[in-house]
Amino acid sequence: MERLEPTAQTATISEFDEKQMILNMGPSHPAMHGTVRIRLWIEGETIVKSDVEIGYLHRAFEKMSENSQYTQVIPYTDRLNYVSPILNNVGYALAVEKLLQIEVPERCQYIRVIMGELSRIGDHLTCIGASAMELGGFTPFLYAIKARDFLWDLVEKVCGARLTTSYTRIGGVSHDLPEGFEAETKAVLEKTREAIREMDKLLQRNRIFYDRMHGVGVISAEEAIDYGFTG
Repeated sequence: MERLEPTAQTATISEFDEKQMILNMGPSHPAMHGTVRIRLWIEGETIVKSDVEIGYLHRAFEKMSENSQYTQVIPYTDRLNYVSPILNNVGYALAVEKLLQIEVPERCQYIRVIMGELSRIGDHLTCIGASAMELGGFTPFLYAIKARDFLWDLVEKVCGARLTTSYTRIGGVSHDLPEGFEAETKAVLEKTREAIREMDKLLQRNRIFYDRMHGVGVISAEEAIDYGFTG
């Protein structure tokens, strides 16, 4: 049988730099919350370069949208990031409204921001909790999920669903906020803050968490502006 020679895709040590190792991560990896393949160039424990292969995460969203009416696309946007679907809904709606020159009522704009922020905070809690768990901190993960569930319960009362909400509409939202929403939101946010404080106590002085996270994946102000990063 002919001997297979290593290539740039299969070699473990780069021929350009003996200090670097090429590691294949995925497409199904215990630390990956999704099916994606990433080729990593590693020096020690530092990732110096990466090449992402989307693979099965590519679900033909754009192609399906081409054959749908504007309003039919909204459920698809829920699934772009199901942890904060309202933000995906709003982003798509804003694009269509700009194209059609639709003026959204001021109250609807405020509702979108409020619901979007609740969704965003829940998303951040999911990411922070999952990151802590991957570093061995299971208890902080439980506090993060507890705080997130307070928010998701509130989202469910407004939208009728916790994840795939389809709450946004072209020109507004599907329905107004329920009676007593303001008082309930204040109570939910206070419970969420308390859970976050407990999680913070477990992470702020955690040497392992600090060493693994401090100075990792730093984005400069210029890069953040260029890529449109917010939050």
